[in-house]
Amino acid sequence: MSPRHFLDLGDAGPHAIAAMINDAIDRKAARAEWPKGKADADRPLEGRVLALVFEKNSTRTRVSFDIAMRQLGGTVLILEAGSSQLGRGETIADTARVLSRMVDAIMLRTDDHAKIEEMARHASVPVINGLTDRSHPCQIAADLLTVIEHGKALPGLEVAWFGDGNNVLHSILEAAGLMKFNVRIATPAGYEPNGEFVEMARAGGSTVILSQDAAAAARGADVIVTDTWISMGQADADEKRAAMEPYQVNSDLMATAKPDAIFLHCLPAHVGEEVSEDVFESGQSIVFDEAENRIHAQKSILLWSFGLLA
Repeated sequence: MSPRHFLDLGDAGPHAIAAMINDAIDRKAARAEWPKGKADADRPLEGRVLALVFEKNSTRTRVSFDIAMRQLGGTVLILEAGSSQLGRGETIADTARVLSRMVDAIMLRTDDHAKIEEMARHASVPVINGLTDRSHPCQIAADLLTVIEHGKALPGLEVAWFGDGNNVLHSILEAAGLMKFNVRIATPAGYEPNGEFVEMARAGGSTVILSQDAAAAARGADVIVTDTWISMGQADADEKRAAMEPYQVNSDLMATAKPDAIFLHCLPAHVGEEVSEDVFESGQSIVFDEAENRIHAQKSILLWSFGLLA
């Protein structure tokens, strides 16, 4: 039987994503006020080991997957490219085959999406996308959970994105087509998302509007989302920052959205660049709920990958 890989949200599909969110809500509620490292009562992944493989730096991904596995009763093994054979030229294929003999699942956080596809082709255990240049599905699973926790239904939701058309936006677009919500995108010319994801969302029934008008994109939105303008190691930072300035999420922009609109950011944030301090610290900002929910969403992703969720 082929392993269940989670490289993108579409690998699971809408019914499984809904099951993940429901499971995450239930598990989170069941352990309220517990110590973070205490295992869930059922310990569903007891005895299982997850390899966390990092070719890119991480805070939330590293900690959330570690705590997720502890709460599910399992353990993790952390590998960094610079301190493993990956950093000395061992192929992804060989790493996948070796790790498959030693651990029960693999999470890879890397740059080129082709690497995680190769890992999945050669692994005989589940492979989970902890971030690539193409997509960030674990983040968006946590975002969907957070939006629902704050009383908003996904079908018909109006989500507005500001800034760079990056990997996080790609996964939002994929989610939109699967879960039937709409996306307005305000980006400067030349920084639009990959058209494949726009068409994927539209094919799923989502309305996607691309614009260079930030105020128009925000008007009537339920959820306002942005991300850092400059990713790790990105060239031409000054030129890009100048192009992005009109797309800052600030109090004027938030005032254009619905009065009960919420603000999301996957973090780390550069406060004063993509988001103003008054918005970041406001009651509409739920970025720290969103960050915590990486744990709860990823627990359910892990359970799905192991075949323990439908």
